Order: sequence, then structure tokens, then C-alpha cells
Amino acid sequence: MNDTLISDPVREMPKMRLPEPKPRFTVDEYLEMERKAEERHIYLDGRVLQMASESIDHGRITVNLIGSVGTQLKGTPRSLFATHMRIRVGNLSSSRMGVMFCYPDILVVDGEPICADDYEDIILNSKVIVEALSSFTEAFDRGEKLNRLSEHNPSLSDYLLVSQDKPQIEHYTRGSDGAWTWRSYKGLDAVVPIPSIGCELKVVDVYDRVKFEVE
Repeated sequence: MNDTLISDPVREMPKMRLPEPKPRFTVDEYLEMERKAEERHIYLDGRVLQMASESIDHGRITVNLIGSVGTQLKGTPRSLFATHMRIRVGNLSSSRMGVMFCYPDILVVDGEPICADDYEDIILNSKVIVEALSSFTEAFDRGEKLNRLSEHNPSLSDYLLVSQDKPQIEHYTRGSDGAWTWRSYKGLDAVVPIPSIGCELKVVDVYDRVKFEVE
């Protein structure tokens, strides 16, 4: 009886190339790179993610927010920072996990800014954060970022999301009991009060020069 050659299916299978693991960075490594980089990056539990470029309307909305809020804060002990000011969310420990660094479109500090180190480019005590949404960032701004800010940034009292494709501002507010409430303001006639910093946002001013597609 002739021997039957039985091939080894595992040995004959082409070797599968596994995806390269994404590199992880410590906070110190990230900050050293970021302070030299020309572009901004988000740090999320050891991952470093490049921020998307902004559209014209995103830029217009951000500038309008700066003008509106900045004017109302004149003569008060509160300070406004925008676009290139970094914040840290989460406490540093021996582990590199559980920490986020990001760049809000608008942030307001009540009183003197508390910085993470002598570079004075990382703020720890944000009071109000406003984000102009885009198709690239909306899921992150509504999800992971909101969750981390609400849980690990005790100084934060207000988080606002400004839509780019329609006149709508969503306002998350932390109550005295620590619970968050949500309200949506729609239409150019709406006014969004932010009593924690003595300001309000007129929606028509926020969307100055922004054109919406007709449905």
C-alpha cells in the first residue's frame, strides 16, 4: 500500500503580517516632542494623535467666539485662551495611562490660571470649554473628551458644542450636586446664557459670516 502524502495546512498557509503596534509615549516624551512640533497633537493614554486642520467656517466660528466672550470678560478676573493653549485631563502617576492632553477651541479660567509646570503652556483649572464641531472631531468631542472632562476636570462647570453646519449650540452644565444637565439652543435668534462666567452667546453673533446649505 502506497503511503499517502498529507500536507500540513498550517505550514502551507501564507504567513499573515500582523499590523505594527502603534507606539506608546510617556507624558514626558509627548511634551518634549509637542513643544518642538509645528503641528498640534492630542495625547490620549500614551497615544499621540495629530489634530485635523480646520475649515474656513470652523475658523470663523472660533474667531467669533473669541470676540464675543473676550469682550464680555474685560474688567473681570477671568481669562480667555484659545486654540493653542493645552489642557491636561487626569492626574499623572507612575503609569502613562489615564491622561489626556488636548487643545480646546475656547477655554475660560476663573481667576489666575493654574499651570502644570514652569513652561506655562498647560492649564489645569478650566472653567468653561467651547468646541466648534467638525466632521473629523464631533464623535471625539461628544464622546471620549466629554466623558473625561466631566469625570476628571473638577473645575469645569460648562462645556459647549457649537455645530458647524447648522445654527445650534449645545450646553452641558455641572450642577452643585455634580450632576450634568444638557440643553440645546437652535436658531439664529437664540441666546445661550453662561452664568458661571457672567457671559452669554448670541447665536447670530457666533455664526457671523457663516453660510448654511439650504435643505
